[in-house]
Amino acid sequence: MQREPRRLVHNRPAPSAMAPGIRRGRRPARPPEPIALNSLLPQQIAPVDEPQAALTARLLAPRRDEIEAYFLALRAEVDADLSPRLPLAAGKAYPYGRCEEITRELHARLLPRLGNPEAPVERLLHGFIAQGGMARTVWGVLRGQYFQNALQFGGLYVDVSNDTVFVTKPKVEVLPILEAGLVPVRDLAHFRETAERYWNAVVYANHCLPSLAPLLPMITASPGKLVPGLQSACDYMIELMCRDGFRQAERWLAEGPTPPPDVVLAGVPADLLPWTTDPRAESVEACRRARAAGCDTHRGWRNARVLDYLRSVGQSASDRPGT
Repeated sequence: MQREPRRLVHNRPAPSAMAPGIRRGRRPARPPEPIALNSLLPQQIAPVDEPQAALTARLLAPRRDEIEAYFLALRAEVDADLSPRLPLAAGKAYPYGRCEEITRELHARLLPRLGNPEAPVERLLHGFIAQGGMARTVWGVLRGQYFQNALQFGGLYVDVSNDTVFVTKPKVEVLPILEAGLVPVRDLAHFRETAERYWNAVVYANHCLPSLAPLLPMITASPGKLVPGLQSACDYMIELMCRDGFRQAERWLAEGPTPPPDVVLAGVPADLLPWTTDPRAESVEACRRARAAGCDTHRGWRNARVLDYLRSVGQSASDRPGT
């Protein structure tokens, strides 16, 4: 699923695929074997091994200024499209809070251009990927402050929505990824700490939709910023919950605070509401049953819960890729 992936609330992950359409002969470009991308969570920052570092140093690093100028021009196209039609975010004008929307739209414009490159930087990136260079969208916590989406090209970090929290910052930032300060979300506690700091959120245990609790164990309320919701609804966080068989979700559901009566998830279908008079126990039991049934590795079960989540927020499957 992905909020930040697409995502359902701001500064969640954007779609993660970068390589489709970028070809070497008839084959999609693949990263070298030492980086096991399949072991990474969706949009997790990938480690930069020696081949990636060498390729980045040879092809991309000498042309950082050109790369930045290219993405600034592409960002201007995105701004011209999104700025007139996106409403205020948390009472503030575009581009505030529109990290995911900007990254998603720019990513969508970039892919076909890399598949059929014309501009010098497009040919550069196409060649980088054709030679085994890694290209992916990434999401994490930036410099201990807030959630952020960006692009990763080997050892290069390209933030095309650098001004969506502090609007006076440059629109685009290009840095060696080891200097960028973007780190993966480690666990639920890391997500909660960032949500509390970034959104001014209060985080509760999801005792309101027990069947979704193994994958989406948190409800956040952030007056003036985000309506109460399951703000961890993204591919990365869902897969993170599956990695330990829902154990950290279970602990939070057992120990975390129940949402007070004034924190309401509006429009939830009746079949997703608690069936018992003890929703905390019901949510905890949902984790245990899902683990016992092997649901942490069952794609069909996971996708069914994603569809239930979409129903809970009034969306359809066509609104949300990656399900």
